[in-house]
Amino acid sequence: MQLHELSPHPKAKRQTKRLGRGIGSGHGKTSTKGHKGQWARSGGGVRVGFEGGQTRLLRRLPKLGFTNNFTKEYSCVNVSDLAKFKAGTAITAEFLLIEGVLSKIEPYGLKVLGNGELKVKLDVHAAAFTKQAKEKIEKAGGKAIIIANTTQHTDPKTGKKIAKK
Repeated sequence: MQLHELSPHPKAKRQTKRLGRGIGSGHGKTSTKGHKGQWARSGGGVRVGFEGGQTRLLRRLPKLGFTNNFTKEYSCVNVSDLAKFKAGTAITAEFLLIEGVLSKIEPYGLKVLGNGELKVKLDVHAAAFTKQAKEKIEKAGGKAIIIANTTQHTDPKTGKKIAKK
């Protein structure tokens, strides 16, 4: 097979339907729109979801779920994620962001969860800890320090705002 012998599949390149080009074209006169009616008019038709005055499907379906407006959004990290850092390191949300453990800092700050094991002595500064996480950090000889969430965090490298409370 040569480069000049290549061609697309016959059905891959269909010609566009040319409307209103005479009776011989097969798409003349009403241009496939039929006679009169809303859809035959220029600019005719109805909005998306309209069902001719019948209550539309979206309103007939039941509402599902619940969204709590007062939920606190935390950036969560497990104890196992902290095990890779050297002993004596001060762990903060900003530090974890720079190290790539977190992708962003949520408005209420950092929360440490208790999944995994920790054998390194670390000072962890976070807005919240689970009971298991606090026990594991202190068992390893480190400190679990609860910090009051500041109204905004800044990236130490760039100095830009990261999140608001």
